[in-house]
Amino acid sequence: MNAPTLDEFLAAQQHQDLLRFITCGSVDDGKSTLIGRLLWESQQLFEDQLAALEKDSRKFGTQGDALDFALLVDGLSAEREQGITIDVAYRFFSTARRKFIVADTPGHEQYTRNMVTGASTADLAVLLVDAQQGVLTQTRRHAFLVSLMGIRHVVLAINKMDRVQYDEAIYQKIKDAFERFASPLGLTDITAIPLSALQGDNITTRSARTPWYSGPTLMGYLDTVQIEQQTSERLIYPVQWVNRPDANFRGFSGTVVEGQVRTGDELRVTLSGQTARVADIVTLDGSQQQAATGDAVTLCLDREIDISRGDVLSLSQAPLETTDQFEATLVWMNEEPGLVGRNYDLKLSTQWASASITTLKHRIDVNTATHEACTKLELNDIAVCNIALSRPLAYDTYQHSRTLGSFILVDRYSHATVAAGLIHHSLRRAQNVHKQALTITREDRERLNGHKGKVIWFTGLSGSGKSTLANALEQALHRQGKRTYILDGDNIRQGLNRDLGFTDADRVENIRRIAEVAKLMMDAGLIVMTAFISPFRRERDMAKELIGEHNLIEVYVNTPLNICEQRDPKGLYKRARSGELPNLTGIGSPYEVPERSDIIIDGQLETTDHSVARLLNLLSSCPNQGS
Repeated sequence: MNAPTLDEFLAAQQHQDLLRFITCGSVDDGKSTLIGRLLWESQQLFEDQLAALEKDSRKFGTQGDALDFALLVDGLSAEREQGITIDVAYRFFSTARRKFIVADTPGHEQYTRNMVTGASTADLAVLLVDAQQGVLTQTRRHAFLVSLMGIRHVVLAINKMDRVQYDEAIYQKIKDAFERFASPLGLTDITAIPLSALQGDNITTRSARTPWYSGPTLMGYLDTVQIEQQTSERLIYPVQWVNRPDANFRGFSGTVVEGQVRTGDELRVTLSGQTARVADIVTLDGSQQQAATGDAVTLCLDREIDISRGDVLSLSQAPLETTDQFEATLVWMNEEPGLVGRNYDLKLSTQWASASITTLKHRIDVNTATHEACTKLELNDIAVCNIALSRPLAYDTYQHSRTLGSFILVDRYSHATVAAGLIHHSLRRAQNVHKQALTITREDRERLNGHKGKVIWFTGLSGSGKSTLANALEQALHRQGKRTYILDGDNIRQGLNRDLGFTDADRVENIRRIAEVAKLMMDAGLIVMTAFISPFRRERDMAKELIGEHNLIEVYVNTPLNICEQRDPKGLYKRARSGELPNLTGIGSPYEVPERSDIIIDGQLETTDHSVARLLNLLSSCPNQGS
């Protein structure tokens, strides 16, 4: 017999309410064993699963001749070999009263990001503590994350009581220590249960080995805990797909994440403000008159308006707010550091935008809940920051909406999810700062100058010849009567960027500021040359996106490191080799070679005159360039 799918499981038990919960805690606290025991005790296992469990228990031998219930959940071969949970494992089971979906989340700090994933949809957390170990750093980290994700119901499952002879004093000591830590986090509903997942104590029936405990069993608590169901008068409907199988049908598919919608309701597209009425609500079972929270439907409207994937629909009389800047808590999930000014892709519900961290306000020490200053985000850091978007998005605070209040940041190159974020509030400047329409335009200035504005972005190692080449090109353009300006790295650091050092974070901010200034100068109709190492590909691409790819010419001055060291006009390489400059690009900090420069200059073999001639030829052949 095969186990039912999740859809079959839910469809067969529609009369029961659903509780989603996670198990979390430190490594080897017994999370997988506990879930396996719950599946066993709830009689949710089929004969083939039992046979496989018996076979695997004998094979891996972790419990001698007894069943190893953890093997029911630890499905990855790496997990079985190492005895730890790596991925989030979802299981479902039911009792006569309720159905459950449980997420077994990893305990190892390296996989904290997976714990956040499991917690994002949970109503309750079962936080395990090994009675022999007590409250550990990862216990506190998970408690903090549980609080951060808005979970208020916590079972403190003090496991492995059989290893401490069911000592009440140990139970009480762990309970008191955890409650002292959790109190400031807002975890107001904490139920501590002494248990042994391996032996089955206090799982479904009260154990005779803990006569001093009078609280509920774990299953009894899960069966009866009341989870507050929030009702909403507004509608949040993110469009996931424009459904157009033929010319006669056009609908907008998605899930009602909050509120309800009825035929005849007037809907508003949040960003454009367009409105239309619901003509039909289509489901797999045919048309229906209304849809409520959690329903996956297709909405058909009474007239054609511009809607695409990523749009968020609301009731016209209850519009949603938008923002392009907000404060949020970030959980950093990537080994590559998170830097202020670096561009990422942000996904909020079905909406996408380019985003960057503009301010790192503080990092949170999960052990003490104190705030610490920081300049970058490392793996598993939790920090409060400001984020700016390339365009407004529909949003809400996480406290009011998990859907519109949570987001992820995605690396543009690896496409890895680097962070998860929870929105606190929109920044007031997002409402107070508006672009001012100017009478004199860039085109007017270019007409007066007699040529188009342009940015010529020189990149390469220190000593490669960037500044020499930019200076020679400016002289040639000046002789042609062109209006120019050079933004040179050393000159800029004496004024505008004098507050920046040479860490990776400072280098990112350095280039961000230069790109903004270069864009303004280009808008003035000037031909702007920037001579900066600009070592990171992401920031060069950010500059190109900000300025406009058709407005920027990237020039890679390709000079080998050994030649740059021989030249060493500023003595930087000598100092770096002696340890005085730990972050010099090419020695202590990497230089990421451009993948698609508009022109590559051989800084070792080409003469300056030849390089300038090539650049002038390229500049004259560029679209929209010339007099």
